[in-house]
Amino acid sequence: MLEEFKKFALRGNVVDMAVGIIIGAAFGKIVSSAVNDLIMPPIGLLLGGVDFSNLFINLGEGTYMTLAAAEEAGAPILKYGVFINTVLDFVIVAFAIFMAIRMMNKLKTAEEEAPPPAPPEPSNEEKLLTEIRDALKNR
Repeated sequence: MLEEFKKFALRGNVVDMAVGIIIGAAFGKIVSSAVNDLIMPPIGLLLGGVDFSNLFINLGEGTYMTLAAAEEAGAPILKYGVFINTVLDFVIVAFAIFMAIRMMNKLKTAEEEAPPPAPPEPSNEEKLLTEIRDALKNR
């Protein structure tokens, strides 16, 4: 069983998949930071200084000025601002993956569409031998 696991774990596909997952997780963090720290602040500013990560609906009693205060009080809340950020994260990641796959498909298509190289022209010796063969056939 140990040998079988070793064979499975060291297959190229498993290692490639592990590398992809690790890179994907790091890419997800980069996208989240880009959304939260670079994209949403200007959008919030354009919409009148709205901080999307602090938007929520209180389902309980009482009023809370910030999301942190509502969470600290244990109030039932809908964090729709966080949801908007998460949806934007997803859209950016999906678009980046789409563009990467599109580029890979174009490269693959370009390789497939390239005509095969022409066979090399026969050498002078081969041409001469072909002429001799054809002359002997015609006798």
